[in-house]
Amino acid sequence: MLHDTIRVDAPLRQVYDQWTQFEEFPRFMHGVVAVEQTDERHLRWRTGIAGIRREFDTEIVDQLPDERIAWRTVGGGARRRGVVTFTPVDATHTRVRLAMEGRPKGMTERAAVALGIVSSRVSGDLRRFKDFVEDRHAATGAWRGRVRPADADRPPAPAPGPVPPPSPDRSALPDPSASTDPSASTRPPPPPDFPPGRRPMPPH
Repeated sequence: MLHDTIRVDAPLRQVYDQWTQFEEFPRFMHGVVAVEQTDERHLRWRTGIAGIRREFDTEIVDQLPDERIAWRTVGGGARRRGVVTFTPVDATHTRVRLAMEGRPKGMTERAAVALGIVSSRVSGDLRRFKDFVEDRHAATGAWRGRVRPADADRPPAPAPGPVPPPSPDRSALPDPSASTDPSASTRPPPPPDFPPGRRPMPPH
């Protein structure tokens, strides 16, 4: 089990929201070339470490806004899982704890674990994440959906996308079907339309 904790000088919501922007991971995670979120629960990773390039998929199994995100690898030979938790220290500081465990794949990865290279990389990633967040006044994006372990049995929803701009207030727009004839307002209203069999009787 590998784990490390760091204190980030930013509010809880900002820190959590930034972590949910998985495609930004290459900007502070060593060896991560690209991350693509294919739907709300699945990520495709491309890494390059010590000249070894790999691609693998992970699945988010538990995501609770402002508290935790847990994941595991799916398919392939590597078996890993991890969880990152977020704890408020006060209104402007957040504690982030990252824990990972798994079975290294191949001699190179086993040697990296034995020599403590992987552990130092986890610590370095957290330090770079801290700097990344603290250099900004706001997160670069956010996704605050809830993913539960039971969701693995249902089809995933599409990947979170940008929030569309609000629709214009139709009530404030002119009615294109309205008449533009200025004399229309002086015309008497049309007689009421009665359904068949319900028209008024003529006077006697």
